Amino acid sequence: MNLPTCRFCTAKLISFCDLGQSPLSNSFLEESQLQTKETFYPLHAYVCEVCHLVQLDEFESPKNIFTNYAYFSSYSETWLKHCQEYTNQVISRFKIDHNKKVIEIASNDGYLLKYFKEKEIPVLGIEPAENVALVAESSGIPTVKSFFNSELAQILKSEDKQADLLICNNVLAHVPNLNNFIAGLKILLKPKGVITLEFPSLTKLIEQNQFDTIYHEHFSYFSFLTAEKIFSHHGLTLFDVDELNTHGGSLRIYVKHQENTENSISENVSRVKLMEKNGGMDKISSYLSFTKQVEETKRKLYSFLAEKKQTGKSIAAYGAPAKGNTLLNYCNIGIDLIDYTVDLNPEKQGRYLPGTHIPIFHPDKIKDTKPDYLLILPWNIKNEIIEQMKHIYKWGGEFIIPIPTVMLQQ
Repeated sequence: MNLPTCRFCTAKLISFCDLGQSPLSNSFLEESQLQTKETFYPLHAYVCEVCHLVQLDEFESPKNIFTNYAYFSSYSETWLKHCQEYTNQVISRFKIDHNKKVIEIASNDGYLLKYFKEKEIPVLGIEPAENVALVAESSGIPTVKSFFNSELAQILKSEDKQADLLICNNVLAHVPNLNNFIAGLKILLKPKGVITLEFPSLTKLIEQNQFDTIYHEHFSYFSFLTAEKIFSHHGLTLFDVDELNTHGGSLRIYVKHQENTENSISENVSRVKLMEKNGGMDKISSYLSFTKQVEETKRKLYSFLAEKKQTGKSIAAYGAPAKGNTLLNYCNIGIDLIDYTVDLNPEKQGRYLPGTHIPIFHPDKIKDTKPDYLLILPWNIKNEIIEQMKHIYKWGGEFIIPIPTVMLQQ
């Protein structure tokens, strides 16, 4: 193990949740790979006893995980709507216009920056996955094809490419070298600039039993209290926070230079901090009972699916998200219980889920086979999926929601 101490403050680590052995969640397989050796890694999350950062060991480098990536942000209507609302909000609040520069780190296929570009605001994406970055460039989003760190930030600063608005959506968790990354944010931000970051809430992860959001591509998991400590260490102030419904419950934090006297501290900051303290997020004892509730969910979900299968019912799944692969591998759910899964992303269709080897098809497969049950793996967008697949009700089909506890949606 490479993680004897915390990646932020180097204090001692304690076990938070051991999910056994699992392959990389986005390492989808071709048919020719099904008979070859597959690599599994320990999926064991730890918590720092001082700063309470929850974290995984780095078994595989970001370069090997993200250089060719199967996740495209543009395939979720729920996510695109969220991004459009965010764009309108920040443009209005921070007076972003054609004289300002908007930079997004981990800009994916340009899903978000396109909304700024439509309003003739200068944009720049930073995206390490070349296949995804090329899609962004083809739609007119200038993109630096590289991982972000303090060295790249210095280069961009020297080229007069600092940000008035610096966006980091669901990237902070993917960074093993946390201190270098945040130091880079400070370098890339103009003196009066603002950073917004979105990440899954550790508080919600614990409250809602969202253990499936733990996977190797996510190196760290944050509460607001811990994020505030980390950014303060790097000379950055968290001046506002939004609680979001995305990804099962996320936080959007607003960050400025400590030297910046604009943007006063919102009352949201003290409210969220108090809420987290009331939930015990400032006490190490609150983190140590998580494993028991995860083990209980595993037993219930497996028993539920096995019971349905034994009565001759057919079960398919919807989606091939990273979280789904954690759920299936940890709960020992394979093709003996799930016939197949479907996904809108053509990059995933025709391939197989890592570890479980469940085949991935186009969603039309559901109409052809009429399964009795449809297990929703990306449960965070269940409403969108239920609306999209509501035709299963015609033959008496039912949806299975696995998190926070297994339930049927009729």
